[in-house]
Amino acid sequence: MTGKGNTKRSGRMMAVGLCAAALAALSVVPAQAHGASRPAPHWQLKDSGTAARFRGLAAVDRDTAWLAGSGGTVLRTTDGGAHWRNVSPPGAGDLEFRDVEAFDARRAVVLAIGEGEASRVLRTDDGGATWTETFRNTDTKAFYDCLAFFDRRHGLAMSDPVDGRFRILSTHDGGRSWKVLPSAGMPDALEGEAGFAAGGQCLVTSGPRDVWLATGGGARARVLHSADRGLTWEAAGTPVPAGDPARGVFALAFRDRTHGIAVGGDYRADQASPRAAAVSGDGGRTWTSAAQPPPAYRSGVTWLPHSRTTALAVGPTGTDLTTDGGRTWRTVDPGSFDTVDCAPDRACWAAGEQGRVARLEP
Repeated sequence: MTGKGNTKRSGRMMAVGLCAAALAALSVVPAQAHGASRPAPHWQLKDSGTAARFRGLAAVDRDTAWLAGSGGTVLRTTDGGAHWRNVSPPGAGDLEFRDVEAFDARRAVVLAIGEGEASRVLRTDDGGATWTETFRNTDTKAFYDCLAFFDRRHGLAMSDPVDGRFRILSTHDGGRSWKVLPSAGMPDALEGEAGFAAGGQCLVTSGPRDVWLATGGGARARVLHSADRGLTWEAAGTPVPAGDPARGVFALAFRDRTHGIAVGGDYRADQASPRAAAVSGDGGRTWTSAAQPPPAYRSGVTWLPHSRTTALAVGPTGTDLTTDGGRTWRTVDPGSFDTVDCAPDRACWAAGEQGRVARLEP
């Protein structure tokens, strides 16, 4: 999830430390593969027991993670992915969950996307045993894409433009209630501009007040930034290709309020995605193309915790690694994932189609 200050699990930091040199040898192995010790971290696939597509992922720590996906599916593990409990909300089979933000092993908030009442927010306080619907969209013009939290109480959700401007929901009680923020501080949207509900990272936070919103579909792919929890925003263009409903910035990651990475491209498999990554060193006011971007469309990105230079990006055609702050990327695994997330204890998880989920093993 975004807003990683929400969990404080540091006991395993030394054991799970990820150095950039070791990450360069990243590989995927099935969960059943054991035996000879491996000198480098690798994706270890976990059996989720389902064929749902998981675009929502919240890494709490090495043991605990939440998944949210198609068919109203929500899964939770508390033993490092050895077992997954189906904690899907009752009657949610027609919903498409695309984002989940978890505070710990018991408390989480999930977002369902879609037009009108298909967009909903639900919260659990007992590990998914019970769920409470805390928001249901009643505006037929709204379509919610992503949500993010600054801390355990304050969070936002974003909708595609309504009446020419992106719509922002706000919560001050951990997602138990929501209100639409005034649109006066939101810049006008470009024609055709929208967000992408592709991996739960089109809205991200860093610190107590800063939040960024990724867009595509318009003439330019933009990143909007707010320093006051969504009340006022400034828009900046990026070099990521746009000009088509299938192109734009799909995911963002900020390691602090200054240094950010944007990834995206064209999600169509038969279309090239040049300049699929960009970096910012001034809080998103300006963006520069990666000198060596990922070779194809990417839908998820995350910084390695406690690293100033290392990040991972994922998409349908592979995982990419940067060790220089997003300036250059190289593909380190060809497997398909839609989203990736790392916890404060340096545990990283990835998830995607056909129930694929993996944890980065030291």
